[in-house]
Amino acid sequence: MSDRLFRLKAGYQQYAWGKVGSTSAVAKYAKNADPSTLIEEDKPYAELWMGTHHKVPSCNIETSEPLTDLIAAHPEKMLGSGIVEKFNSKSELPFLFKVLSIQDVLSIQAHPDKALAKQLHLNDPKNYPDSNHKPEMAIAVTEFEGFCGFKPLDEIADELNRIPEFRTVVTDEVVDSFINGINLNAAPNSSEDESNRKLLQAVFSKVMNASNDVITSCARALVERARTSPSDFNKKTLPDLILRLNAQFPDDIGLFCGCLMLNHCFLKPGEAIFLKAKDPHAYISGDIIECMAASDNVVRAGFTGKFKDVENLVNMLTYTYDSVEKQKMKAEEFKRSSGDGESKLYNPPIEEFAVLETKFKNKIGTRRFEGLQGPSIIITTEGNGYIEHGNTKLKCESGYVFFVAPDTPIELIAENHEFTTYRAFVEPK
Repeated sequence: MSDRLFRLKAGYQQYAWGKVGSTSAVAKYAKNADPSTLIEEDKPYAELWMGTHHKVPSCNIETSEPLTDLIAAHPEKMLGSGIVEKFNSKSELPFLFKVLSIQDVLSIQAHPDKALAKQLHLNDPKNYPDSNHKPEMAIAVTEFEGFCGFKPLDEIADELNRIPEFRTVVTDEVVDSFINGINLNAAPNSSEDESNRKLLQAVFSKVMNASNDVITSCARALVERARTSPSDFNKKTLPDLILRLNAQFPDDIGLFCGCLMLNHCFLKPGEAIFLKAKDPHAYISGDIIECMAASDNVVRAGFTGKFKDVENLVNMLTYTYDSVEKQKMKAEEFKRSSGDGESKLYNPPIEEFAVLETKFKNKIGTRRFEGLQGPSIIITTEGNGYIEHGNTKLKCESGYVFFVAPDTPIELIAENHEFTTYRAFVEPK
């Protein structure tokens, strides 16, 4: 058995929002990777976790040794000296790689940056279990729907004018201050932009601090408006969105802080968004590849029965207000590969990870990759093929997961046009 390239067994999480039974990509991957896995057709299968996070650690599929133990035994070999030094860890990867299968909306949430994460963990370790930040990236595997960041200010102002229930929650005084005070031509990071953000914060704070009675009565009126007067809304998708999410979470504050304040985002397969620290977001439906810094810190806003830390949430957000298109990531050419097929790099502006997508739709054959300067995890999502390094040649099928050590050149050999892999990796530079 090679210690440079080997197959991993990945675990899954059964959160209530996940797709049910065999309709879930997570369940399909888990079952195909391990035929002994029993899939219960009435249970949700939400997330497949690939990495060293203590909640669901991966292990060598042949020896059952945890990946953390294998790394700890030879950290310089398994992580690379640059990664050990940079992240001050000799047993864990700096990223957590996932597949998500989403049937119902996840909670509207944001994640703290490093400084705030340390403070929250120190003050409230029960609700904030570690001291790390959690920037994350999502790549659509199927058609995907979500919330990402605050809408442009003119859209929010238009909705406050159009939707009386929204105005009631925010109050006339704050609505008028927002509509009359925003500067739609403000340059980024200017004093006008800072003023815009404070005005947006005031609107969001009013929503998040509204009483349960106000939210309930206004939510019911909002839902009735979506049902009977859909033309009142400024986006054609909004009435249906409100009705669908209200069916999942009746009378919820998320109808206001989510549907009316956040961008309603659609991604086609292969499109990606990067969600930086302190930006509100939520996933609504679809299957995605997700990669994040190895953390489990969440500050929730709506569509959840879990703990909501309203004060920290209102104070921590960046209150940026870009369009969806500005938040989508542009895939880059990956120049350290060659041969058949095509490799695209999704490279967010953080240190912990990047993700490489490889497909063979244009030509079946072999794609070669130079050794990277840090560790990788690879998952096959479609089709069949092989992964090869030296004398090690391993079969790739849907749901098969692999670990690749630093400085390990590999080849991906396609058996059909559907062969698709995603590779999360980290390098010192």
